[in-house]
Amino acid sequence: MSSSFPNPLTEKEEQYYVKLLEENDPDARLVLIERNLRLVAHIAKKYAGPMTTQDDLISIGTIGLIKAVNTYTSKKSTRLATYAAKCIENEILMSIRASKRIKQEVSLSLPIGTDKDGNEISFNDILGTDTDEIVDSINLKIQVGKLHQAVNSALTPREKTVIISRYGLDGAEPMPQREIAERLGISRSYVSRIEKRALEKLKDYLGEK
Repeated sequence: MSSSFPNPLTEKEEQYYVKLLEENDPDARLVLIERNLRLVAHIAKKYAGPMTTQDDLISIGTIGLIKAVNTYTSKKSTRLATYAAKCIENEILMSIRASKRIKQEVSLSLPIGTDKDGNEISFNDILGTDTDEIVDSINLKIQVGKLHQAVNSALTPREKTVIISRYGLDGAEPMPQREIAERLGISRSYVSRIEKRALEKLKDYLGEK
C-alpha cells in the first residue's frame, strides 16, 4: 500500500516547501500533503484490524495530515514530518475510540430480558446515565440475573457494598451517599468516587458480554 505513495521529502526539500507555504503558495501545500502520504499509510498500518481496515484509517489519517500542514510553521522546533505524525496518530486514535464507544452503546441497547409487564429491557435501562433514573427503576429491574452476576464479578467488596446500598439491590430502600459514608466511615465525596468507578466497571463488564 505505502509503496504506491511518493517518496517523503528530504529535510532540505521540506524546508523549501514550508517556506513557500508560508508565502501562501497553494502548490506547496499540495506537495507537503502528497509527499507525506507514505507516513499516513505507515501509521495506519499499525492500527489496522478486523474492525478498521488500513484504507479506512488512511482516509482518516489524511485528515490529520491536512490539519498538520495547515497549522505548521517553520517556527516550530520539530520537522513537519514529526509534527504531522502526531496529528495523524491523534486523528486515527480519536476515530477508533469513537467507533468503540458507538459499538458499546449499541451493545448496551440490545434487549436482555423483560420486566414484570413483559416489556423488553436492556442494560441501558438498568445502567442509565441519570443516577436518579436508576434509583427510580432499579427495584423493578432487579430480577435481571445478569446484573447480579456483573455486580458479583466486576466489583471489589467495597464497590459492591456501595452499589448495593446506593440502589437498594438487596431489596431495601436506596440509601443516599451521606448515609453510606457514615456507615463505612468515609467521606461522602469518596463514596461518590467509588460509585462512579463501580458504574463504569459494570458498563464495561456488561458491554463485553
